[in-house]
Amino acid sequence: MFESIDPATLRVSAVPAALPPARAARDRLSISPAKRITDLCFILVALPGMVLVALLLVLMNPVLNPGPLFFRQDRMGLGGRRFRMWKFRTMLPDPAARLHDAPVELHRITPLGRFLRRTRIDELPNALNVIAGDMSLVGPRPDVYDHAAEYLRSVRHYRHRLAVRPGITGLAQVQSGYADSRAAIRRKARLDRFYVERAQTGLDLYILLRTVPVMLTGFGAK
Repeated sequence: MFESIDPATLRVSAVPAALPPARAARDRLSISPAKRITDLCFILVALPGMVLVALLLVLMNPVLNPGPLFFRQDRMGLGGRRFRMWKFRTMLPDPAARLHDAPVELHRITPLGRFLRRTRIDELPNALNVIAGDMSLVGPRPDVYDHAAEYLRSVRHYRHRLAVRPGITGLAQVQSGYADSRAAIRRKARLDRFYVERAQTGLDLYILLRTVPVMLTGFGAK
């Protein structure tokens, strides 16, 4: 148990190149019944606030973010399974899919979308995925399905993230921010493996606590 978590021990440089073998999936905190119950209780408590935010966005969207309120995209989850993830839309529609090694198209982000991304409010609809069982509160952030398929072939450690449910927030997000380069993807994969093989309540609490200043400061947002 992480009785006292030192952020310095969780830096990328502190993650050893060879980690001990992971426990069987059924023994992991990240897919345990207790964590599933905690996820659902948290979402139910937070649901009224999420609904209020959605209603406010319904009023603001036509002026500051013209177009649909929600954005849905196929992501890769537990065991490599494809699922449809929900978010508040932050960008202008584009029929062309972004390649796995392409930078974020910043020119497509709307004024309201920029605020939603900086504060991570755009991720609130992920709660629907938590209820459906596709995601958890804490875990590796799910990548676009086609991008993840490419990373599985080319990025060391990346496959380890598939042993747990992806999360609304994760260790890589609070430690290193948005990954939009090959080096950043490798760093994220190492942090995700660190989380998967050391998942426990103390580490989840650390990540949740670190998520608050990330939302307030916009750390790592794109």
